[in-house]
Amino acid sequence: MRYLIGIDLGTSATKTVLFDEEGGIVASASQEYPMYQPQNGWAEQRPEDWRDAALTTITKVVKESGVDKEEIKGLGISGQMHGLVMLDEAGKVIRPSIIWCDQRTAKECEEITEKIGRERLIEITANPALTGFTASKILWVRNHEPENYAKCRHILLPKDYVRYILTGEFATEVSDASGMQLLDVPNRCWSDEVLEKLEIDKNLLAKVYESVEVTGTILPEIAEKTGLSVHTAVVGGAGDNAAAAVGTGIVREGRAFTTIGTSGVVFAHSDKVTIDKKGRVHTFCCAVPGAWHVMGVTQGAGLSLKWFRDNFCQDYINRAKLEGKDAYEYINEDVAEIPVGSNRLIYLPYLMGERTPHLDPDCRGVFFGLSAIHTRKDMLRAVMEGVSYSLKDCNDILKEMGVEVDEMMACGGGGRSPIWRQMLADMYNCKVKTVTAKEGPALGVAILAGVGTGIYESVQAACDKVLKIDKECTPISEHTEKYAAYHKVYQELYPALKNQYKALQEI
Repeated sequence: MRYLIGIDLGTSATKTVLFDEEGGIVASASQEYPMYQPQNGWAEQRPEDWRDAALTTITKVVKESGVDKEEIKGLGISGQMHGLVMLDEAGKVIRPSIIWCDQRTAKECEEITEKIGRERLIEITANPALTGFTASKILWVRNHEPENYAKCRHILLPKDYVRYILTGEFATEVSDASGMQLLDVPNRCWSDEVLEKLEIDKNLLAKVYESVEVTGTILPEIAEKTGLSVHTAVVGGAGDNAAAAVGTGIVREGRAFTTIGTSGVVFAHSDKVTIDKKGRVHTFCCAVPGAWHVMGVTQGAGLSLKWFRDNFCQDYINRAKLEGKDAYEYINEDVAEIPVGSNRLIYLPYLMGERTPHLDPDCRGVFFGLSAIHTRKDMLRAVMEGVSYSLKDCNDILKEMGVEVDEMMACGGGGRSPIWRQMLADMYNCKVKTVTAKEGPALGVAILAGVGTGIYESVQAACDKVLKIDKECTPISEHTEKYAAYHKVYQELYPALKNQYKALQEI
């Protein structure tokens, strides 16, 4: 039997899973780490924490599995996208990574748009200048920390830093690089035009591979430390959403998924480049060679429910520890008691600004319609519905662009909630399915490693072999009608508050 490792470098933890070639889980391990917010709207993490988590979890799964290290043929890494990792000449981290949800770079986005032009920027990178993307973070460091920028010799994304630790190679791949705003997305290579206009040295960037290509093998000292073989190949891997797509079988035209993790995503596969000229959704290269994906992003999806849980549900957290359960189980039970519409309570999930469709770093969360009749249960349901309204906004834009979806999968932590899946089915007015495999991104990059090492013929063939449908939610027509009315009110709230958000930010 041959084996593959998938590493999922998330915002809250890194999870490493060892799979057999049938997609079965042999061993898994995870390790958490903190996120730092030095100022309102800022978000940073220590790359060294990702390194330590990856090495610790790899060591655990190899040891626990007891498999022959030479039978572990390939390793793939999935990662949170857009984070800026800067290394000096010796390969040491210069400063904490500014990660995907950081909102400090609004002025740098204006600088990028001015230097390149909004229309031209979208033509090349398939996206307008965004605070979450890496290019604006690079300019922020250059503008505010010139001493750190002067030391910089290598710019990497989070998962590619871990790759460097494992292999000694400076490499990235097309799906994650698409989110840097420096890649020519239609042509799948660095854009010389963008780099020249932004005065960023191309030599700072890693070599770009396709997601299934082998980028290196395990260094001897890492092999000794983790128990891996020096012959284990490390493939390009993928950004978290591109990896989740492979791990849920979204590798053909007409298929899409919704993931509810810290952020939320509606993601559709496309065999051709489809770009929204308004810049409301993102077009990236996907992990399937020669294909792309279109996705809308809700910045504060699972983050919204976690924020509410951590601040207002301490009794659930304590009870869960005593009973050996997950606090979200009690939340789902509460939400099930509340009718569609949360008794006329609407939540706007803008805790960290918003990407799709507003592209506004200044907007913030709101409970609208709050009255004395509402309880914590109503507010919990409103949070889940508010996130779902935002995801419906994303799905509606994909339809408007002509990206037709006839099969929607659900994944991420929120995708495991039957309540949340039913909300999505009702709002999308289509069936929402899950696959039996629960390790979306980790399985996705393990599949990519299997293709790169010749275990599978193609990404599509691998998904056909490994993935099976598990659960299915069918829309309830009565709920669909009610949600349509609430969604209309939801859509009118942001325009009504837009100027107030800006005024609040400037106080």
